[in-house]
Amino acid sequence: MNFINFINYFSYLCKMKSHHCFSLAILLFVWISCQTRSSSNIEAHSTSEAKIVLPDFDADSAYHFVAKQVAFGPRVPGTRAHEQCANWLQQTISAYADEVVVQPFSARVWNGEIRHGKNIIALFSPEKKSRILLGAHWDSRPTADQDPDPNNWHKPVPGANDGASGVGVLLEVARQLSINRPNVGVDIIFFDLEDYGTPDFADVSFHRNQDTWALGAQHWAQNPHKFNYRANYGILLDMVGAANPRFAKEGFSMYFASDIVNKVWKTAQALGFGYAFVNERGGDILDDHYYVNTLARIPMINIIHHDRKTASRFFPQWHTIHDDLSIIDKNTLLIVGQTVLAQIYQE
Repeated sequence: MNFINFINYFSYLCKMKSHHCFSLAILLFVWISCQTRSSSNIEAHSTSEAKIVLPDFDADSAYHFVAKQVAFGPRVPGTRAHEQCANWLQQTISAYADEVVVQPFSARVWNGEIRHGKNIIALFSPEKKSRILLGAHWDSRPTADQDPDPNNWHKPVPGANDGASGVGVLLEVARQLSINRPNVGVDIIFFDLEDYGTPDFADVSFHRNQDTWALGAQHWAQNPHKFNYRANYGILLDMVGAANPRFAKEGFSMYFASDIVNKVWKTAQALGFGYAFVNERGGDILDDHYYVNTLARIPMINIIHHDRKTASRFFPQWHTIHDDLSIIDKNTLLIVGQTVLAQIYQE
C-alpha cells in the first residue's frame, strides 16, 4: 500500500468510531517511521558504496616510469645518474603527494667507504592517523656479481627489475592516489642504498656482516621522517616487473606479519592473480622490510619475485648487466599495482 492509498483509507476509517481513529493514528505513525528509516538506510548504504572507488592501474604509465629511471643509467650512489634520478623522483612525486620529505644520510658500505644516499618520502593525507606504508628501493647495484661472465662483475647493474620496477609501480599508485583519495593515509618511501651489499667476489671476511644491505631502510627505521611515526602495516615491492612472475610468501614477511601477507594474497587471488601470488612459503630474504620490522617495529611484508628454477631463486637476470628494460613485462606491473591499489582502497 502506498502513502496516498493509506491516507484515503485512514480518512474513511476516521469517520467511524474515535477509538478506531486513534489506533489508526498510531499505525500511521509507525508506518511512516518505518518508511523513513528504510529510505535513510538505502541512502546511507548507497553513500557508503559510493565512497569505495577502485582505480584502474595504468600499466603503460608504470612502464613509462620504469623506462625513465633506466634511461638515466645505473643509479649507483655517487654517480651523476643517481643524482639526476633523485631530482626527477622528487619532482615527479611532488606533483601527486601532499608533502614530500627528502632524507639525506651517509652510510659506511661493505668495503669501509662512505656513501651518501637520499630516502624520498611522499605523504598522502598526512592528517589521517590510520596509515599504510609502501616502499621500494630506487638505487641500483654497483657490481654485477651474479653475471655469468666474470669480466662483468665490476660493472654496474641497469636495475630495471631490481629497483626500477617497484618504484615505477608506486609512482603510478601515487598518481592514482592523487585522483581518488582512499579512506586511509598513505606514505610512500623510495629507499636508497639498498643494493650496495657485499658482492660475492669479495673476500670471505666481508660476508660476516649482513647489515651491508638495505642501508637506507636501516637509517629511516631509526630516524623516521616524523617523530613517533606509526603505520598499520607496510608493503615493500622488489623485483615486480619480470615476465612470468611468481610471488611466494616471503619468510620474514610470514614471521613478522603473516596476517598481512595472507590478506594481500587473498586480495590478489580475488582479482584473478592467483597464478602469480602463490600459496607457498618462500625463503627468508634480507631486504628493506626486514629493518622496518625489526627496528621501526612496523609490520611490513615483501612482494618479491621468487623463482625455484634459478640458482639465486630470483629472476634469471638478477644482479647481472642484463637486468635491463627488455625484461620488463607490463602485465606483471599491472597485477602488482592493481593488487596494491585494491588493498589500499578496501581499508
